[in-house]
Amino acid sequence: MFEKFREGVVVRPYERLSLEQIRAIDQASMDILDAPGVFCYNQEAADIFKQYGARVKQIDSQYWNISLPAGLIREAVAAAPSVVKLGARKPENTLLLDASVPRVYFGSGSESNIWLDTQMATFVHSENSHVKKEIPLFKPCRGTVSHLCKAAQLGEHLEHLDFFIRPLNIQDEDITPQNHDVNKFFASLNNITKHVQAGLTELNQLDNVVLMGEIIAGGKQALRENPILSFITCVFKSPLQMVGDTTNKLIEIAKRGLPLVISSSPQGGSSAPIQEAGMVAQINAELLCGITLAQLVRKGTPVLYGSVPVRSRMDDLHDMYGAPEFNQYNIDCVQMARFYNIPCYSTAGVGDAKVPGVQATIEKLFTHLAIAMSGAHYIHYAFGLLEQTNTFCPVQAVLDNEQIGLIKHFLRHPRMSGADMEEALRQIRRVMSSPHKLFARFVRKSLHKGEISPPYAFESKDAEDLVISKALVRMDALLKKPVEHLPPEIIDTIFSKIPGILPRLRTH
Repeated sequence: MFEKFREGVVVRPYERLSLEQIRAIDQASMDILDAPGVFCYNQEAADIFKQYGARVKQIDSQYWNISLPAGLIREAVAAAPSVVKLGARKPENTLLLDASVPRVYFGSGSESNIWLDTQMATFVHSENSHVKKEIPLFKPCRGTVSHLCKAAQLGEHLEHLDFFIRPLNIQDEDITPQNHDVNKFFASLNNITKHVQAGLTELNQLDNVVLMGEIIAGGKQALRENPILSFITCVFKSPLQMVGDTTNKLIEIAKRGLPLVISSSPQGGSSAPIQEAGMVAQINAELLCGITLAQLVRKGTPVLYGSVPVRSRMDDLHDMYGAPEFNQYNIDCVQMARFYNIPCYSTAGVGDAKVPGVQATIEKLFTHLAIAMSGAHYIHYAFGLLEQTNTFCPVQAVLDNEQIGLIKHFLRHPRMSGADMEEALRQIRRVMSSPHKLFARFVRKSLHKGEISPPYAFESKDAEDLVISKALVRMDALLKKPVEHLPPEIIDTIFSKIPGILPRLRTH
């Protein structure tokens, strides 16, 4: 279908739900959208729904209660493309999201406020000066546009990062709501050749961001054919409330025909039922409503089913990503997206640990593996996040990259062809006829073919701290590698046509 795209890893999906259970959730979602329906704080959306046969009741001057008939939803959802292409500055970094093929990609995300630096320090034993130990020290600081550039540069060289969602909120003194969007998109696109995705801070900056994409891609039609950027729209404030300004963004992005994520993130136990059935029925209803609106605005708008369900802690109602329910919710949502034949945007690699270490590794591995096994197409939050989604740590991103690489290797389809079996029998017969009875001589061929996984790159026999030390060395080496910035003439055109980009970004 496309000449070049990132390979990802195609899996045999692990599924929790039976077809009967999927149909029950589907029907429950239809019942929810009929009654109580959704509460919509956007008049244009209310008018669109009414035009296509929804029952719309105005509650006051600011919001409407909308009941959606099942037939309208099913017809609109069926119009959503089952294959979504997410382009990139380099064609080989294109992503092919085909709802019928469980091809898994991993990327970053979150827009955390905190950047966590890491450095190793030597400590001397208080009673024996000959005993010394290297211990990591972590320094949090506010995210800046310079940090975002650095994160994109690192992402360019993390071989298992397939796409880039800004993992950091830029909070420089000269960043304002009006120039936030153009700066975060430019900082990303100028420092990575993979697909770039983000939310939109201000609707009035949409055309500037789209123009930036057109300049880089080579024109309006070129951007449609190679959408190097896409958007996230968190339309719902759960439960079942369509946010006014974000709904405006969805409508305008859909009018322009660019790919977008319809995202919802209810919290089990507070803004959604904590029980699995209720959570999945509610988030599915919210996502179907958003997808329906996008298709009513422009039939064929490329959308992703953006499921981000979480569970609340019962002591303080914060998000709890390390709980088993987090995986259960997300795996169910992947199945629902597959049922509707729409590519799925999902979540993994998030935990509750505040710094890199054993807790972070276990929590992240638990979600990285489970969600990848489900066949989610587009897994965000997978790199560098700590303390839920509040902190981005580049050293943790390097550690996550290694872990994801091992997971991709584990999930590859088994090599069991007739030729493989013949080779195995040949090896066994030769070894059994030899005096040493060892297979070592045959290993090199498998290593060269990439059939055998390498050892963990940061393994240490002494202390966990040395793992972090080795990852820090690796991070520094990656950041010293060259980055393929945008050509100078493209940068000049962008700066001349798009207001608000910080002049210092020319040097990044």
